[in-house]
Amino acid sequence: MKNLFEATSVEEVKQRMARLRPESERHWGTMTSAQAVAHCAAGLELAVGDRIAPKVAFPLRIIGRIIKPMALGNNEPMRRNSPTTKDLIVQDDRDLGTEQKRLCGLIDRFASAGPQGCTTHPHSFFGRLTPGEWAELMYKHLDHHLRQFGA
Repeated sequence: MKNLFEATSVEEVKQRMARLRPESERHWGTMTSAQAVAHCAAGLELAVGDRIAPKVAFPLRIIGRIIKPMALGNNEPMRRNSPTTKDLIVQDDRDLGTEQKRLCGLIDRFASAGPQGCTTHPHSFFGRLTPGEWAELMYKHLDHHLRQFGA
């Protein structure tokens, strides 16, 4: 399973992200490429502890714990139009270059800090994650949005 603790996976997502353009056509969803990159940066802010995930309703937390083994621990990509927490939705206009630099910095920070750099706060949907699970989830999330724009 690819994850952001692997240097080759980090380099891969950075190269793919560099192929994004403001006019990149999306294959699903509603975000622009710049909004998707900003959204991914917000996700990484959760993983490093800069942002705390909001609590979700109890039934969703139960569903998340049931789905977690199906979503993590395999090489399956995230599905199109997967739901996200409202706190990570980006609706305002963003500059792609600025967001790419911000995301690259967060990727580097996450990867270089290793397991000790991961948050101990639970994920809003999946609950408690190990550092390895955070690393896998962050790779899958980045891959999901890069595939969204054909990168």
